[in-house]
Amino acid sequence: MTVYLPAVPGYAGAEAELRAARLGVADVVHIVEYVTAAALADYEAITVARTQFLGGHAVPVATVPVAALFDAAESYAIELTAYPGGGEPVEVHPDEGFHRGTLMVAGDVMYLPGIAPCDVGGLVHPGDFRAQYRYCLDRAADLLKAVGLGPEALVRTVDHTTTETRAEYPRCGRPRREVLGGTGTDGAPVFPGAAGILVDQPLLPGALVSLHAIASRAPLRTINPGWRRYETLTYKPGLAAGETLFMSGFGALEPATQKAIFADDLLAQAEFTYAGIVAVLREAGLGGRDVTHLIEYVTPEGAAGYPGIADLRASYFGDATVTAVVCSALLRPEFLIEVVPVAASR
Repeated sequence: MTVYLPAVPGYAGAEAELRAARLGVADVVHIVEYVTAAALADYEAITVARTQFLGGHAVPVATVPVAALFDAAESYAIELTAYPGGGEPVEVHPDEGFHRGTLMVAGDVMYLPGIAPCDVGGLVHPGDFRAQYRYCLDRAADLLKAVGLGPEALVRTVDHTTTETRAEYPRCGRPRREVLGGTGTDGAPVFPGAAGILVDQPLLPGALVSLHAIASRAPLRTINPGWRRYETLTYKPGLAAGETLFMSGFGALEPATQKAIFADDLLAQAEFTYAGIVAVLREAGLGGRDVTHLIEYVTPEGAAGYPGIADLRASYFGDATVTAVVCSALLRPEFLIEVVPVAASR
């Protein structure tokens, strides 16, 4: 079974987490680096630490820009995903900036490297948000060709777009509709789960978006507890892929009215968000204790109160692994928190 480890400061901390889980570097199938502006300014040091940690083991890496970590003394954190016994690395598109050239197959899941709008010549489509977004989706499709899959195999995308693109963010719907989507086991159309996070500091100068994506070769089935708003969207509340449920980002958005609720109240937003996640879990035949991993993006306005929701979260999801970072903002200005879950039948 896949093992999710929480994001911790630095590669030394990640190595300690790995040892505590009685796993080794050869078991690691995916790395997410959550990096602040200070870490990006000294990114070569992170590269050196990663190279030493991996010791030649090829792993896809997604680099995610964040506003801050909850440990203010740290500039970056490392989140590891492990698969006991290891996965099968597939070398594709080497030496191309932030979308490093390894895709990892672990069971039915395909872990992609992070993708930025750049190639060996540098930034592509400067100033054009939709073209950069389309480029990232096309690159994901290219990566999946190496394992005989297409973009319809994507089960979750998390995009990190600059705050200046908030007003034009709906423009990414067109390239998503053109590139993504397939047919589920019930014959109905499927789209991946998705989350959109805003950042002030992009990965690369001029980059308006970066993409973090996961795919699966298992049969797919959309999970929706009857929320009609998703009928016209290019993402779904959840996508069941075999025994794993990949879910979209959830916030305090009332599905019927599409209005953000509980402005300025982090605890109320968190409770509404967790209850929405549980509704999707129930539709999939799962419960809160089946959640294995949560990524919680918290805005600067919500950060001070964040420790106060720990007991609430535990009451819903038990001892699920939690990664929490401070993002610059969320697409709905009223949101203080957005939660991206993964669950699995046990």
